[in-house]
Amino acid sequence: MGQEPDRIREEIEQTRAEMSDTVDALGYKADVKSRGKEKIAGVKDRIVGATPDSGDVKQKARKAGSVAQENPIGLAIGSIAVGFLAGMLIPSTRVEDEQIGPIADDVKEKVRETGQEALEHGKQVAQEAAQSAQETVKESGAQHAQEVKESAQQAASSTGAR
Repeated sequence: MGQEPDRIREEIEQTRAEMSDTVDALGYKADVKSRGKEKIAGVKDRIVGATPDSGDVKQKARKAGSVAQENPIGLAIGSIAVGFLAGMLIPSTRVEDEQIGPIADDVKEKVRETGQEALEHGKQVAQEAAQSAQETVKESGAQHAQEVKESAQQAASSTGAR
């Protein structure tokens, strides 16, 4: 009999603790204002954590500027390709489909083909430019080597003549 009241007291304490947790959880769910503030704080922390600092932005801007100066053709081709892809990803509206319908599909297909041709042409131009640069370097290197050879021969013949 002595154990029975102790066991009942323990069960009562356990039930009180569980009810307290349940009341706390219900109170939290009912407190929309606090949950909203927590959500906003969490989103703010994620955004601030993902945002680069001004030094990173300046460094990347300088790098992009130097790339643009070094390779303006590549930048133009890349910009066209990005614009083309962005335009293709934008879904058409119901009004566009009703009003323009088949004409829009034809235009989109022609734009897609033209964009593909422009991309291929851009690749070809870039390859030709790279090949031309290689040939220029080779010719310049060969010419420089010939000049060094002639200079060395002249130096050797003038030293031998003395």
